[in-house]
Formats: sequence, structure tokens, C-alpha cells
Amino acid sequence: MLRALLRSLVFGLVLATGAVLTPASGQETVATPLPGGVAFDLKALSVVPEVFPAKELEVEGVETFFYAGPKLQGKPTRIFAYRGVPKPKAGEAARKVPGIVLIHGGGGTAFDRWVKLWNGRGYAAIAMDLCGCVPVGSYGKWERHENGGPPGWDASFGQLDSPVEDQWTYHAVSAVALGHTLLRAHPDVDSERIGMTGISWGGYMTSVVSGVDSRFRFAVPVYGCGFLGDNSAWLGRLEMIGPEKSALWLKQWDPSHYLPKAKMPFLWVNGTNDFAYPMDSWQKSYRLPEADRTLCLRIRMPHGHGAAGENPEEIHAFANQILTGGAPLPRIAKQGRTETELWCEFEAAQPIAKAELCFTSDSGAWKDRKWEAAAATLDAAGKRASAAIPAAATVAYLNLFDDRNCVVSMEHIELKPPAPVKQD
Repeated sequence: MLRALLRSLVFGLVLATGAVLTPASGQETVATPLPGGVAFDLKALSVVPEVFPAKELEVEGVETFFYAGPKLQGKPTRIFAYRGVPKPKAGEAARKVPGIVLIHGGGGTAFDRWVKLWNGRGYAAIAMDLCGCVPVGSYGKWERHENGGPPGWDASFGQLDSPVEDQWTYHAVSAVALGHTLLRAHPDVDSERIGMTGISWGGYMTSVVSGVDSRFRFAVPVYGCGFLGDNSAWLGRLEMIGPEKSALWLKQWDPSHYLPKAKMPFLWVNGTNDFAYPMDSWQKSYRLPEADRTLCLRIRMPHGHGAAGENPEEIHAFANQILTGGAPLPRIAKQGRTETELWCEFEAAQPIAKAELCFTSDSGAWKDRKWEAAAATLDAAGKRASAAIPAAATVAYLNLFDDRNCVVSMEHIELKPPAPVKQD
């Protein structure tokens, strides 16, 4: 009932459009209508912001600083960030390196370890705090600073009475784009080879930014997606603020409005039982951008920062594929089903080690379904994988594993329940 009412209100409200986003110098200017009257000026966000020292927060191996963010209630804000750029190895000629923007999730902040992870891979990286905090304290309890922007994540549902420019998502999108600008400005960074990845709320933010900042070469949302009003961990929060404000939040800030504007290649990473961003909303989201997409859907992938969301090798391989000419992830060229079989055709630069059928026989909440894996038939020469559909399966898909143990998934298919047996 709530979802139907929200849809009705969203489509009944007048959507103000006409925000013009102007890419950086040398790129084409594109008129990009955005929902809810939200306008981001990419030309302004492409100007290098003023930087301020943060000596009391210095850590070894990376730069530590604040940079100027959007005004909040008419007052300047500052955004905390770590930036690291790998140095040439001994005997290696100086060269410009590719880069990546790292967008933390709910409860997180800027993480220097994440920057160092990518520096070790040969990438420049920047990680910024999106909620007016500094990395002092503990997870979810970081210390706020006096010039911070608005609190984020769930707090954004309570900010709808404020001007759009004072709301968290506006500030966070601006912070990411300005951080991107700072990374591009570094003399040792190739400004035309920068991607982004974000975890959970950071994946949500990656999905929004993808439709705003056209300078990014790729996007990797981990867990996060759109259609939060259709199915997500926030249905209860949306219901609490009432249908009118829920419709307004979704109109202004749901990634489903921004993803259709995205043009860069995507790698979408998620788990079958993610509690926050379930597979139905995830699928509707990844189908929106007019761009190449690769899916990585692992059974019961844990949700979080650290090894779970930061370290999947698929993200590293995808970045190399786009920015450094590395061996690409496998590509699902076609997929389909018959009455008894699920199949896909693929292209692969690296050998495919195995194919796997992933399926559930359960219905109900996605996060509670029991998933099983079974060996699928792999025809390496014919570049085809297939598997018999279990009689009781309600949802199924195929995973391909290359010799790096990188996973690429076909789209999941919801299967009709078996027809009842007729009695004589």
C-alpha cells in the first residue's frame, strides 16, 4: 500500500527540470534534467576547491587535509580527506597514474587504509568524509568538526524541510565531485583515467553521482542501488515520515532518477541476501544506465567495509580493464532459459575455470531466502554455460569464475512456480 501510494505521489508531483551540468574544459556540455529541482553545477564543482591543513589528523603515507565544501545555512563547510599517490618504483620513469575516488558507507568515514590499498595497486586515491566528521572515534561514532556539513545517511530523511542545498545528499554529491576535482588536479595523476567505487550508502552515492559527474570513467556501486521506496531496508523510515515527505525524498534523492543519465561502464557488486539493497531493487537499478554493465552477485556476500566491500578482486580487475589495459572480466553476451534449462553465452580473455548454478526454492523477503549452488555445464570452446533448472527453484542465475577467481553473473531470473499436478 505504501509503495503504491508513494509511486502515485511521485508521479503526481511536478518534476522541475532543466539543470545544466557543464563538464570540465574540453568536454561536451550536456543539458541534463534532474528530478525535484535539484541542480548540480558540474562546471563549478570542477573548480579546484580551497585546501586547509589538518596536521592534528596526519597519518603516515597519505596527505591529510580539509577542502571547502558547499555552504550550509549560509556558512562555509570543510570536508576532511585522505589522498595518496604512489611514487615511481626504483628505476621506473615518472608517469601519470590512474586514480579512484573512494566513497564510504553508513557508519564510515574517510579511511586511510582504503587509500593505501589502491596506492599499492598503482592507483592514486582519495577518500573523503561525507557527514561532517573526522576519523577520530569508532565506527558509526566519529567526531564531528565545527565546520562540518549536515549529518548523513538516515538523517537525510529528517532534512526535507530545509532547502535542498542544506540537505545531506546535496552536500555528499558535491563532496564527491569536489574530491574528484582535487584528485584530477594532482600533477602525477592522469585526469582522464579516474573511476569511483562506494560501499552500501556509498554505493547509493556512487549511483547518484554517476548521473551528475560525467568525468568519471567507471562506477562500481557495492551493494547500494536505487528504488529504495520499492524495496530496501528503509521502507520503515519512509513510512515513518509519511507519504508526502517520502515521495519528496524519493523524487529528490532516489538513485533511480540519476542512473538513466549515467554513461560510464558499471560493475555492480552485491550478495544474494543483502539486508539493505535486495535483488529486485538492485536489478531494476542496474538496468537503468545506458552503459555497459557487468554483474558480480555472490551467494551470501557479507555486507560491510573492510575485506567484504573494499577488497573484492573483481573491482581491482574492472579498474585495470578500464584504465590500464588489464585483462577484462568475462562478459555475458547472451542469456536465457528454456522450460528446463538456464543458459548463457560469454566472452572471456581469461580462461573460465568453472560455471555455477545459483538458485533458491524460497519466496518472501530476499534477505531470508536460502541459496544453493550446484555445478553447471561449461563448454569452454563454445563459450557457453548451462544448467538444469531444479524443479522447486523460484529464482536462479549462473555465475562464471575465471582463473583469477573473479565472478561474473548473468541477470537473475524469477521462475514461475511449478504447475499443480492434475488429479485423475
